[in-house]
Amino acid sequence: MRPRDIFSGLLLAALSGGCGHEHDGDAKEWTRDELAELEARWGYELSFTGIGSFAHLDYVKCLTRPTEPFDIAILGVPFDTAVSYRPGARFGPRAIRQASSRQTSFRGFNPRADINPYQSWARIVDCGDVPVTPFDNDIAREQMTQAFKELGGRRGVSSASALGANKPRIVALGGDHSLTLPALRALNEVYGRPIQVLHFDAHLDTWNPEAYPSHWGTTPFNHGSMFWMAHHEGLLPNSTSQPSVHAGLRTRLGGKDWTDHTDDTSQNWIRFAADDMDEIGTAGIIEGIMRALGTEQPVYLSVDIDVLDPAFAPGTGTPEPGGWTTRELIRVLRGIEGLNLVGADVVEVSPAYQGRGEETALAAAQVVYEVLSSMVKRRMKDMGKEGRGDGAKDEL
Repeated sequence: MRPRDIFSGLLLAALSGGCGHEHDGDAKEWTRDELAELEARWGYELSFTGIGSFAHLDYVKCLTRPTEPFDIAILGVPFDTAVSYRPGARFGPRAIRQASSRQTSFRGFNPRADINPYQSWARIVDCGDVPVTPFDNDIAREQMTQAFKELGGRRGVSSASALGANKPRIVALGGDHSLTLPALRALNEVYGRPIQVLHFDAHLDTWNPEAYPSHWGTTPFNHGSMFWMAHHEGLLPNSTSQPSVHAGLRTRLGGKDWTDHTDDTSQNWIRFAADDMDEIGTAGIIEGIMRALGTEQPVYLSVDIDVLDPAFAPGTGTPEPGGWTTRELIRVLRGIEGLNLVGADVVEVSPAYQGRGEETALAAAQVVYEVLSSMVKRRMKDMGKEGRGDGAKDEL
């Protein structure tokens, strides 16, 4: 071996040893005070910083971490291949998370609800997305169902969850509205009983797929027939003392008469039209919903963003003129906070059709925030604890 090669080898070994020695010296034991100092310096998230989880919540891929504790899970369901008109809701979860970026734990107090859902008893985490296939709706439906079962069947962290059979709540970000069927299938298994539904939408979504004949056959699993399927699978109560409720309806109906409404009534639904807002106002709608659903029975809340007028939520798959304002919907949501919500979804956000200001996704993120506020507040009431908001500050 040449002397130059020997020298190069020795130099390389010396440098390697030096680097290793320096690295070993870096492996110090950090004290609790030192770690607290680092957190104080660098741990705070501004609204425009951080990884894009909902409201800057901890992101955990819950479906692959079965021991991860949570009380309420945000779960994206990026599926849109069961739509009848405009696609794009598969990008809804991402858009809703982006639009939630000004929601933080530090500035999360809800003055309408008198609570900060992010600083209360509940551990709320963003569980990421269900990896739903876009190529086969039967497989996708099963993927969604199994994901809802997996997460919904776990045990909650806090003692408050015991008041709901010790099961966590899931708030799903859609995705098209067909995802509600897998959610109801999972809830039926988790709770062992049919679940009443409160459904905000411009459309009934109880249509019999056979009512729209096709030479090539029909597809029962779609975003306009999932409640029809849920009824026939026994996922919804069939007793007139436990109806499910539509609110915000205004779509055109099939045929020449009221057959769609007759079919809807036969499936144990009652209806509030969008125009009822002008006749009885938010107070009348709230009273009617609470009278139908009560405060004790488990209820699933499903919010199709097209319940809002396209002026407020143009980024959706089947927009219908004449809908509610965002403020009206929020007022109704606050008025029904006494419901025993065991799950929820916000669906049909198709961001490609919204404006530059993200108004549709912003509305959806606000709806999720209101739902979280209600879930957390309801459990606090059950524990005999009312959240107080003294000293809350307006958001910048």
